[in-house]
Amino acid sequence: MQTLILAGGSGTRLFPLSRTCYPKQFIPLFENESLFQKAVKRALFFSGPGKISIITNEAHRFLVADQLAAVGADCPVLVEPSGKNTLPAIVYGMTEVLKEGEDATVAVLPSDQLILPGEEYRKAFRAAEALAQDHLVTFGIAPTSPHTGYGYIRPGRALAGGYAVDAFVEKPDLETAKTYVRDGYLWNSGMFVFPAALFMDECRRLAPAVAEAFTRSPAEAYACTPKISVDFGLMEKTDRAAVVPLATAWSDVGSFDALYQVSDKDGQGNAVKGEYLGIHSGNNLVISDRLVATIGLSDLAIVDTADALLVCPKAESQYVGEITTLLKERGDGRCDLHTTVHRPWGRYTVLLQGDSFQIKRLTVLPGRRISAQLHHHRSEHWVVVRGMAEVSNDGRTFFVRPGESTFVPAGVKHRLGNPGLIPLEVIEVQNGDYITEDDIIRFDDDFKRE
Repeated sequence: MQTLILAGGSGTRLFPLSRTCYPKQFIPLFENESLFQKAVKRALFFSGPGKISIITNEAHRFLVADQLAAVGADCPVLVEPSGKNTLPAIVYGMTEVLKEGEDATVAVLPSDQLILPGEEYRKAFRAAEALAQDHLVTFGIAPTSPHTGYGYIRPGRALAGGYAVDAFVEKPDLETAKTYVRDGYLWNSGMFVFPAALFMDECRRLAPAVAEAFTRSPAEAYACTPKISVDFGLMEKTDRAAVVPLATAWSDVGSFDALYQVSDKDGQGNAVKGEYLGIHSGNNLVISDRLVATIGLSDLAIVDTADALLVCPKAESQYVGEITTLLKERGDGRCDLHTTVHRPWGRYTVLLQGDSFQIKRLTVLPGRRISAQLHHHRSEHWVVVRGMAEVSNDGRTFFVRPGESTFVPAGVKHRLGNPGLIPLEVIEVQNGDYITEDDIIRFDDDFKRE
């Protein structure tokens, strides 16, 4: 079996933990692993690393590469020119699979779900693989509650290992959800197993504009394909849909309430990541890098990051996305970036900033270097605090050791690299009248960025 892992995402539902450039699937939420890394490990049950393709976007491709390396999976990565929802993403992956000249069976997995991949999981995928000889197969999660935040699937006639899909239904109100659970409906998981050729045949029949777009190059395809989900564009219309029930622990971790539900709790029902003291306080979700103390507060989500603090009732946390909408309308960059920003060469953290200065901590990974660049409006002073820096500055190349420094005037071409075996840590002090990330002129870049 081959596997496509969908690893885009807008980073809105777990703000301020997640941001546009660091969505929830890349946050190390469980056992110091991200949901994306856990999805890759599940895919390895049925596919070798070379048969697992990651579909992501330009903003996340370096995060994907680093997280793949951390779990030892050398998987191909397909970069979408723009986000057009799940059907174009899957068609993009399928066209690449079919270039290999085989009618493969392909699993399609979201990268942002938490799943217990036990024996029931393996059995369900084997049943889906057999059923996918003649069907487009999805997985239905056995409901544990009348949840109003999920779509549902109504199973129809029995098939070997599953059921024909009688209907897909949208997110219900509470009373309707109770009826669905009583009548044997399943939660729509967003996971699939498709025979590649049948999938493309159905796409040409039911979503011809998408299929036609991908007869062109990826850039041209994404320019003209409609934005559409695989459920709306294909699964709700085809008469070849089947569902395999999956009875395992599952969550889309789509809100802080959902994150609380799948987290370990203390004796007062508090789920804590960090340091917390609670007096007469229970059933809270608390995430912070500093001490949080509460008195007489319960059933809250308290999420503290370096640049933003969220406090809300857990039951209201599905509205967090509206905060990011307000930030976008204000042109506030905090909806996109943390104070720590990941780059292909490592990362930087903004420590302090003012109108005409900014102080950062740069971490350059072993063997990597920033682009050769210059800035028109700011100078930079680098102080090495750990590791050995190789610096190119105004045509000269030299080493800078811990405790030493160098100065880069505005308008001078420069580069910082790490030739050593341990991460390089540098304090960078920027001064100038215009201090933003768009004041970068790149001359050469190991990562082929513009």
